Amino acid sequence: MMNGRIEEKKLLKLPMNIIWFKRDLRIEDHEPLFAACAAGKILPLYIIEPELWQQPDSSRRHWHFIHDSLQDLDQSLRHCGAKLIIRTGSVLAVLQDFYEKLGLFILWSHEETGNLWTFRRDISVRKWCRDKGISWHEFSSNGVVRCLKNRDEWAKLRNERMKKGMIPLPSLIHCVNHITSEPIPPKDDHLFGKSIEGLTQRGGRSEGIKTLHSFLEERSKKYILTLSKPGVSARHCSRLSAHIAYGALSVREIEKATKEKFKSYDGIEDQEAKYFRSNLSAFLSRLAWRCHFVQKLEQQPEIEINCMHSAFEGMREPYFREDYFEAWKNGRTGYPLVDACMRSLIQNGWINFRMRAMLVSFASYHLWLDWRQTAPYMAGLFTDYEPGIHYSQFQMQSGVTGINALRIYNPIKQSLEQDPEGKFILRYVPELKNVPLSFIHEPWKLHSSSSDYSLPIVDHKLALQKVREHIAQRHQTDGFREKAHAVYKKLSSRQTSRHSSSKILKALTTDKRQLTLSF
Repeated sequence: MMNGRIEEKKLLKLPMNIIWFKRDLRIEDHEPLFAACAAGKILPLYIIEPELWQQPDSSRRHWHFIHDSLQDLDQSLRHCGAKLIIRTGSVLAVLQDFYEKLGLFILWSHEETGNLWTFRRDISVRKWCRDKGISWHEFSSNGVVRCLKNRDEWAKLRNERMKKGMIPLPSLIHCVNHITSEPIPPKDDHLFGKSIEGLTQRGGRSEGIKTLHSFLEERSKKYILTLSKPGVSARHCSRLSAHIAYGALSVREIEKATKEKFKSYDGIEDQEAKYFRSNLSAFLSRLAWRCHFVQKLEQQPEIEINCMHSAFEGMREPYFREDYFEAWKNGRTGYPLVDACMRSLIQNGWINFRMRAMLVSFASYHLWLDWRQTAPYMAGLFTDYEPGIHYSQFQMQSGVTGINALRIYNPIKQSLEQDPEGKFILRYVPELKNVPLSFIHEPWKLHSSSSDYSLPIVDHKLALQKVREHIAQRHQTDGFREKAHAVYKKLSSRQTSRHSSSKILKALTTDKRQLTLSF
């Protein structure tokens, strides 16, 4: 008993430890939580920031998923004798309030690679901590490396992190008990923007664990086969992206679980084991690919608002058409697969990667819409919105990086290949229910039809002729190759090691076949 009192007195003398949860809504494999618990009494904190929810890339769909995850997180903490404290307001105001009530404390968190608003907010928090004499300990998150000196080092550092053991749960948690929490705002609170149409994937760690288990045990068997098929990919893709984006699961634990499952097939030579090994290997490569793209935003947060290659600034902005934007946003372009994909995304908050890329490609090339207009809109639709992937991919699919081959998706070709029987199209574009299958991909070719489906808002071939002209002009500007080389050196993957960067850049900037594109 005496030892217990001595320990309690020691804890009272130690500074309070506030754990600031952001996009890491779990207690497993959570280094800030583990380290803070070892330092003394803790106060687990989640701050709902009204200004963040006013940003154009935020939506109530994100809040629905976060709401579930916060409830799960609070329950997990309570099982350990702690509780989650909720506050609404600016981070600086909340921290100042705790500073006035508790005195000096230590702040613990994961590094966050979020949108530009969160990047600037963290700069202000860092300054506030310095002014108040507050120690802020930030820990690396997933495979993203802060203050990376050379992109050549990234893959090695990322893989070393993934090989490390999982951070264990603290053996003992001493929690502040006299601080009360605000209630978690309801899902329909107006703070989080407009009401959403359709569904939102359920959030929370318990749901994430179920999703991971079902993918590894059964759904991954057809992962590669159905990856690009809009009608069936929702079942056989991992569906873990939202759980990773909000940190209900860590990339490391998913990678370790996947490798363990892969290893379980060692020595088994039947066809099913072969399928699983092949699919799980592809999934592992995509986990690494995910970290690679988030790393781009970590190194250059401004890619949310600036083209990676400055030669492409001002290329699309003067030609913006609101009617095109509205047609694209609402799935009313006259191209069946494009419209079906957009309507599906609005309804479900998710669609596979190829169809996401096609939607961006169509907006950026066929409609010549600037990616800074289209990116925030789609961010709000995605339950699994991850800023690092989102803006990197938008720039790549819009052809403004200067280092990636242009990828313009032919919506008719994609329709024929990915939905040959038109089942997905008819599910989301019922206006075509009376159109014969032979015309389902190009209904405008049907001379007489009872369909009230609109005609294409742009001509495919004419639109691409203008694209070639605009892109070619930008590639011919002074200093284009030198600037492209700088982008490559700072942000590019190093997986193409057998080719020199100069050869790659020469191919991208001089090979005219890049402007004829792949269909």
